[in-house]
Amino acid sequence: MKIILIDNVKGTGKKDEIKEVKDGFASFLIKEKKAVPYSNKSKELLDTELKDRKFQEESLIKEMTDLKNKLEKMELKFQVNTGKEGRVFGSISSKQISEELIKKNIKIDKKLINANNINCLGTHFVKINLHKKVNAELKVTLLGGES
Repeated sequence: MKIILIDNVKGTGKKDEIKEVKDGFASFLIKEKKAVPYSNKSKELLDTELKDRKFQEESLIKEMTDLKNKLEKMELKFQVNTGKEGRVFGSISSKQISEELIKKNIKIDKKLINANNINCLGTHFVKINLHKKVNAELKVTLLGGES
């Protein structure tokens, strides 16, 4: 029996694939809501849904690319306390960068910001994963002052 998978099925296929399986297994998958019977109507619905998803994905990539361009023109400056030899107390975290971006009306989840080892004065470039196909680099500068 021919079916369209509406969920990933280990050993059978991935979501949206059209597969030929045995009747009993097809009945099981349909009952478990992991597949629908193949027909011209279900094929048309699948094609429409795939087209919609592709359009949404393309518009999301465009939106994230625009955000990337905006972020790469930007520079965040943080005033940090330093010791006598210019050593920074602590470090700048993803959360602090996210909060600073929110002040500039840009909402980015701190989990997408890769701020590792920003613990010395100067300019650093922080990688931000906006989308699996779009990554940005944000310029972060630490300015010191003795405490």
